[in-house]
Amino acid sequence: MADNNEPVFQIQRVYLKEASLEQPNSPAILLEQEQPTVDIQLGVEAQQVSEGMFEIAVTSTITTKIKDKTVFLVEAKQAGIFEIRNLPADQMQPVLGIACPQIVYPYLRANVADIVTRAGFPPVHMAEINFQAMFEQQQAQVKQAANEPSRIVTT
Repeated sequence: MADNNEPVFQIQRVYLKEASLEQPNSPAILLEQEQPTVDIQLGVEAQQVSEGMFEIAVTSTITTKIKDKTVFLVEAKQAGIFEIRNLPADQMQPVLGIACPQIVYPYLRANVADIVTRAGFPPVHMAEINFQAMFEQQQAQVKQAANEPSRIVTT
């Protein structure tokens, strides 16, 4: 019989929660010969959905432009449900902010590349992400914001 205090970390499900593609300037923009610029924004969300169950979502917004005109815009949210139990409190945030996103992110990369390819464009290859560095940067920003004195503005 298993000890009820053993740490538990299990993937319950990984799924594409949301995806959208827009090509607002087609077909005219498709005739342009210039190389587009690509901007990729990422985010991580974590929420508890029930006792010991957490949904972790990695979101991406990819905007591709030629000059000031959008070629395409892809927004996608890849999520996973994880069972996480009996972890020390100091380990919970790193697991939610680093380990879980590292599992979900490859699925997001594949889905975004597929969406862009199916739209008739060369695939966007999203780079590997160091979620530990991203997590540590977010923690530093939260700590810095907490240490800044509050300012009262009067007029």
